[in-house]
Amino acid sequence: MSKTETTDETTDEAIAAAAEHDEQELGEAGAQLSTAPRERAVPGSFGGVMRPGAAGRIAWAWRETSGWVRWFWRQLTSMRVALILLFLLSLGAIPGSLVPQTGVDETKVEEFRAAHETLAPLYDDLGLFDVYSSVWFSAIYILLFVSLIGCIVPRTWQFVGQLRGRPPGAPGRLTRLPAYTTWRTETDPEQVREAALALLKQRRFRSDAVGDAVAAEKGYLREAGNLIFHVALIVMLVSFATGQLFKSEGGKLIVEGGGFANTLTQYDDFKSGSLFDRDHDLAPFSFTLDKFVGTYERTGPQRGTPRTYEAHVTYAEGADGAGKKTTIEVNRPLEVDGSKVYLIGHGYAPVVTVRDGRGREVFKGAVPLLPMDSNVTSSGAIKVMDGYRDKDGKKEQLGFQAFFVPTFAGAGKGTMLSQYPGLDFPVLALNAFHGSLGVDAGLPQNVYQLDKRKMKAFKDDRGADLKQRLLPGETMKLPDGAGSITFEKDVKEWATFQVSQQPGNVPALVGAVAAIAGLAGSLFIQRRRVWVRAVRGKDGVTVVEMAGLGRSESSKLPEELADLAATLNSQAPTAPDPAEPVEGVRA
Repeated sequence: MSKTETTDETTDEAIAAAAEHDEQELGEAGAQLSTAPRERAVPGSFGGVMRPGAAGRIAWAWRETSGWVRWFWRQLTSMRVALILLFLLSLGAIPGSLVPQTGVDETKVEEFRAAHETLAPLYDDLGLFDVYSSVWFSAIYILLFVSLIGCIVPRTWQFVGQLRGRPPGAPGRLTRLPAYTTWRTETDPEQVREAALALLKQRRFRSDAVGDAVAAEKGYLREAGNLIFHVALIVMLVSFATGQLFKSEGGKLIVEGGGFANTLTQYDDFKSGSLFDRDHDLAPFSFTLDKFVGTYERTGPQRGTPRTYEAHVTYAEGADGAGKKTTIEVNRPLEVDGSKVYLIGHGYAPVVTVRDGRGREVFKGAVPLLPMDSNVTSSGAIKVMDGYRDKDGKKEQLGFQAFFVPTFAGAGKGTMLSQYPGLDFPVLALNAFHGSLGVDAGLPQNVYQLDKRKMKAFKDDRGADLKQRLLPGETMKLPDGAGSITFEKDVKEWATFQVSQQPGNVPALVGAVAAIAGLAGSLFIQRRRVWVRAVRGKDGVTVVEMAGLGRSESSKLPEELADLAATLNSQAPTAPDPAEPVEGVRA
């Protein structure tokens, strides 16, 4: 072995020995300033040496199994794994936003299946059409939940123990700490320690006199913020899970004068969580849409821009509750017994009357039509399913394709599109058909679309399909005495409402606010310790030493120590000793 190699090994041994000596010397004062567990190496085998015989093999197997279980639990409850699981949960939510979900819109899912015959089976196998109920997403969710609980509970108890304990005593050599200063004073050591204790308490340090030194600690809110952040994550996870399991959400279109009772059969569409009881969990209430008021900008570049949408309703709580009037506006829902009623859309419902060839009224009512643009150009279908007979007395069904504009530009002025969303010049355009609407088979059908596979168009005098534009009060005559349809001088407005119950919303909001506050505390508050030692030297002059230790490297610790030292020095001034200059603060 060469001399150089010997020197290098000696240097390495010296460094290792010095590090071990430093750790022993700092002792409890140099312990971690957080509740994070120390990393431990993974041994090759937890079972050790296997003793001979069946009992030895059983004992070895038990030690090996329990050891690996403990190791796995330590890994699962580490903050590193919790962050990885949180990242995986975020990644897993991406397909839930990009791929149509069965629980949100089954129609879009079916359209996706029809358009992507190769991808759809793969998405089914991966559960991408129902991400938030899939096995893999639930597994990540549960593992993250367990990881956070297993990480937080022991750290919380450790933090409580730190709060109840006293600051650790000063280490033997304060000069080894990252921030240090010293000076000599003629003030008695007891007076220096008393002044230091009062000063540190005034600066909101948790302080205690230990032997010849004063120990102080500050910044517990950092660790408290860290724990609050992770507890808030658990609260948010529980809230989201509760909201998904117990939520309900349904939509209802109501024409002015119509009403709604919160029962399952009243909804146009309804979806709920897997643990929601549709028979008992729906809040008992009802309401009637008295009037819908929409106002729009009349002039300028923003002409037609909505200004107010107001649904004036009368609602009642319970089966026999008294009626109360209120107004539902956008982002101002009606809240009744834990349910919220949101105003989400509106449109027009022209009132029409259909008569058969004998002049007998077979249908009269407001027909909601769906808006197609911001000016409420609308389309839909009028269906007469019962009561109509043709000129020969044979039962038949009528269907009308309807196209409505609240403000018509006038004939010869372009296509029939609305020029303004208000009811300034309403016009209703109709195409008439007769035959079978296809509803007798009992299959569900879109009420806004006309199934013309078993229907024939009425013909005009020229043999073309019968079409006509109607102003309020005008009538379209069906050929050969088949009847008529009248656009009455009345256009009602309709509104769509969303009734939802989200039991986890408030806890989730509280958790989110708490998580932000906790994260801010854990990032911007520094946990640190300060010691002040005052002892009488051999020459009878008091030697004052001040040192600080922070959880992480920070320029604020030396600055804070310098400020404390300057304040304490004013009460215990430096003794004149030109032979030994006062040392400054070093970082």
